[in-house]
Amino acid sequence: MWIAYKTIVVKEVLRFSRIWVQTIFPPIITTSLYLLIFGGLMGERIGDMQGVDYLHFIIPGIILMTVIQNAYANTVSSFFLAKFNHSIEELLISPVSYWVILLGYISGGVVRGFTVGIGVFIAVSFFVDMQIDNGWIIFATFLLTAILFSLAGFINAVFAQSFDDISIVPTFILMPMTYLGGMFYSIEILPEFWQMLSKFNPIYYMVDSFRMGFLGTSTTDFSTSMAVLMSMILALSVVAYYLLKKGVNIKT
Repeated sequence: MWIAYKTIVVKEVLRFSRIWVQTIFPPIITTSLYLLIFGGLMGERIGDMQGVDYLHFIIPGIILMTVIQNAYANTVSSFFLAKFNHSIEELLISPVSYWVILLGYISGGVVRGFTVGIGVFIAVSFFVDMQIDNGWIIFATFLLTAILFSLAGFINAVFAQSFDDISIVPTFILMPMTYLGGMFYSIEILPEFWQMLSKFNPIYYMVDSFRMGFLGTSTTDFSTSMAVLMSMILALSVVAYYLLKKGVNIKT
């Protein structure tokens, strides 16, 4: 089982690392543009947010956004291609546990999320004096977020019937949830109704706890954020395993 797991992970890592110009480099450029436009040009006019200057306030959210997008994109594209070219059938008929297959694909998404996230962090550190308040909080949020969206990408790939289907969720669900999750603002500035509504957005808890790891400031308790993340990971893991075991949209 270990050899099978390692083989899947190595294949996933080689898949995105060989085309690093398309998978790793673009998020760094995009992040630089976000910092230039929102942090550099608009930050001085906006002022402080939660007691810190606006540029430092948005950096954790921008880094986490790249982790979310890349962990999701890696799993959804890889597993859908395995369905499309029928290579997944070779895994399904082999004596490999469904959990091993699932963990292999999820681990690939996590590695890509980590790689891009660290790359963005290094790039940002050249322009901004980065501060870290609690490295363990950053790592825990980093890891759980990458796992969660790798699982979400896997489920999307299971149901996708065409290449267009793998872009629907990121465009119409994932991106709005990311921007409305407190990445560019604190929910404390919102009216009370919208503050309550924001707390139903799981990305809010990820961004808030990630920001706490960097800046030491947050609008919700860290244990609450971790409970939300772990609950969602457990739920999506069960769903993903069930879909894989039943062969939904896979077995013919």
